[in-house]
Amino acid sequence: MSRTAAVITISDKGSRGERADTSGPAIGAILEGAGFQIAHTAIIPDEGADIRKELIRCADELGISLVVTTGGTGFSPRDVTPEATAQVIERAVPGIPEAMRAESMKVTPRGCLSRGTAGIRGRSLIVNLPGSEKAARENLNAVLPGIAHGVEMLLSQGSADCGEPVKGGRTSPSMDAWLREAKADPDSGKVGMYLTHNGVVRSTARSQVREGKAGAAVTGMYFSYDREKAAAAVEEAKALPGIYYVRVWLNEGELSVGDDIMYVLVGGDIRPHVISALETLVGKLKKECVTEAERN
Repeated sequence: MSRTAAVITISDKGSRGERADTSGPAIGAILEGAGFQIAHTAIIPDEGADIRKELIRCADELGISLVVTTGGTGFSPRDVTPEATAQVIERAVPGIPEAMRAESMKVTPRGCLSRGTAGIRGRSLIVNLPGSEKAARENLNAVLPGIAHGVEMLLSQGSADCGEPVKGGRTSPSMDAWLREAKADPDSGKVGMYLTHNGVVRSTARSQVREGKAGAAVTGMYFSYDREKAAAAVEEAKALPGIYYVRVWLNEGELSVGDDIMYVLVGGDIRPHVISALETLVGKLKKECVTEAERN
């Protein structure tokens, strides 16, 4: 995972084109100045399901290391960004919003009213910022050095100075959690079947399995993938007939026999559509998106 960032503006009026988004571009400029590559931006309404879906996509499918939201952290009944974020993160990072609120209190006594949260999903850090451009700038600048270091630690799985391939790869997702989230998706009512694929590192050499050639036993592999191609493959699968839900997780680093390579979840209307989509997507991922180097 490279040092990439996504900026998600959460605003009903912004998503309808009724209000210009100034916070998102301002946040993006600050992050770029700090050395982050803005890999994704979006403007979505204040809907919990939409927020969860976008955060999951950024972390799990796009593999973005820092996901920053702006908007939806106040007291309005429509301000549900913190709640949606809390539902998708796996580990909370309370120090980030605490530091932001402390900085805001230096400017206005109303700074304590911001309800933003922050946490980790996989190897992505998700941070909520306020919706106003001024407050978003102040909050982000207050914690940016700490955030940058935290992202480096996530990238290296605990050591910000590590430059070697990640041994053991990424932490595998929970398929039970995936299915719960899939069934909470707005399109879940159209789904009649979910199918999954879990690829793992095997001890038998690829050439022996596919070509019948004898070979030394495999002890592991180096595995990586092209994030842009993988994201495009997911979007193509979503466009297939009868498909309403697609989710992909790919490992990376130095893996051992038995380690997970990928998880794929596809949901659709009927069995033939879902089987076809799963086979097409997995085949595309293996042939066009990943790089495998077996270790003997």
